[in-house]
Amino acid sequence: MTEKRDDITKPRGEADADAPLTDDEFDRGYGATLARRARAATGLSQVAFAARYGIPAASLREWEQGRRAPDAATQSYLRVIARMPEAVAKALHDAA
Repeated sequence: MTEKRDDITKPRGEADADAPLTDDEFDRGYGATLARRARAATGLSQVAFAARYGIPAASLREWEQGRRAPDAATQSYLRVIARMPEAVAKALHDAA
């Protein structure tokens, strides 16, 4: 079982730097990587990315900063955006 830290928003200190990540810490870090990778593939600002792909800007900011993890469906959406940003944007535009 993974030990939980009292304050999950506190950066890991020297004392617990070698401690294994909790499941929550891992999920938030993985979500941050997915969000950053998807946005980097577009070259857009957070606000422009959020508007283009229908994601609340505040949620995107929380994911990229590792404060929250996107749910499984959103993680899949971010993976698709990272691989095919223009196709996703076109599909969303055509569907509107």
